Parts: sequence; C-alpha cells; structure tokens
Amino acid sequence: MKWVAPIKDEMSIQRICSELEKIDQKYLVLFLVGIGTGLQLQEILSLRVRDIRGKDFIASSIGTRDVKRAFYIPADLRTVIDDFTKGKDEEGYLICGYGKRTAQPLSREQAYRVLKQAGNKAGQPELCAATMRKTFAWRYYRRTGDIYYIQDLMNHSSPSVTYRFIGIQPNHEIGIQRKSPQENARARSRLYEGGSGMHHIERIRNELYKIEEDLQSPKNPDVWFGKVESLLSSIDTLLDEFREV
Repeated sequence: MKWVAPIKDEMSIQRICSELEKIDQKYLVLFLVGIGTGLQLQEILSLRVRDIRGKDFIASSIGTRDVKRAFYIPADLRTVIDDFTKGKDEEGYLICGYGKRTAQPLSREQAYRVLKQAGNKAGQPELCAATMRKTFAWRYYRRTGDIYYIQDLMNHSSPSVTYRFIGIQPNHEIGIQRKSPQENARARSRLYEGGSGMHHIERIRNELYKIEEDLQSPKNPDVWFGKVESLLSSIDTLLDEFREV
C-alpha cells in the first residue's frame, strides 16, 4: 500500500477547500471536520447534526478494543458547523447523500470520488480520506510539538508509529523536554492512571531482552548489529538527557 502524506502547506489546503466548495458545501465541511478533528472518514459520515452542533468535542470509540477518545472541535470549525447546520433537523446526518438518499449518510465511495476529483484539480492527486487525518495530526504536532497527545488520540502503539504516520524524523528532545502543566497532566493520565506507562515499559523490556539474547548469536547479519548499536546509543543519549531535565 502506498504511503499517504499529510498536506503541509496552507495554500494547498485552501485550493482543496475551494474545489470542494465548488462541488458542494457539504464536501467542504467534511474535509474541514477531517483536518480539524482527526476523525476517520467513516466516523464523520456517521455523525448526526445533534452529535456535533454546539459541541466542544466528539466522543468516539476506536480500535478493536473499543478505546474511548474525545476529538476536540476548534472554535473556527464550530462556527462553520453552526452555519452549515442552521435550520437542519438534529436527527439528520451531517453529511447526507443525494436524491432519494438524503435521509441517509453520504457513502464512502462517493466521498472518495469527490476527494480524488478535488485533489486532482487542486494539484494534490494523492488526496484521500487518510490525508485528512494525517494532515490534522501533522498540523497539531507542528503547533504544539506534543507527539504523545497524537499517539494517544490515534491509538498508536508508540511515538515512533506516530512519527511515521505524519512523515517526519523524530526529534528525541521532544520526548524529554519540560512540558506545559496541561501536557504533564495528560502524561500522568496516560502513563499512571491509564496504565499505559507499564505497558510501554514492559514492551521495551521484552524487546531489550530479545536483543540481549540475539547478541549471542553469530547468525545475525552485520546490518542488524549496526541497527542495535544505533538503538543503544540513542537510548544512552536519551537517558543522559532525561537525568538532566
């Protein structure tokens, strides 16, 4: 499967918005909700007016374990939604289908087609549903530097997965820098109250145990030893910096 990149420049986003609005305003709203909240396409299509109008966040369950997450709605997006849903039945779908299907949500297939069409016209031929989610994540990271919030929101197993998700090289200082009180509170919630801290430590411990065992095997290729040396060097650097914070 080809890797999908986030959209990193605002001019491209504006061009896409313009093309979507030419087709139908609801596609513009769909796109803005996607890059503004981080919700998946299917979650957006399943939203009813009552789920989002006048709300500060959208509660959603993600992953096979039905993990609960709150996807926050920025103030400017709330204004767009309020204008778009004005006078609409709160039980109706936010993004409706066409013709006889106006009582039903827009189909994913139609959403894919329109996103592709708008992307081609806006010079973003790779535009798809995943682009919206990745663009949200990248913009949030650029604004805050908080990779752990995105990791938690997207239900990723580790920060490295999230870094790959948004297509950037990790800056190790991000993980050990002094954080704001709000970020510290979220870290406590995730690591202590939520129990993910012990899960991550156990995962790291098991991986290091496996590496320790494999170090005794002459069957491993040279490239494996090179990767292990880089990993251990990075861990040493991070531990030294962690003690200094």
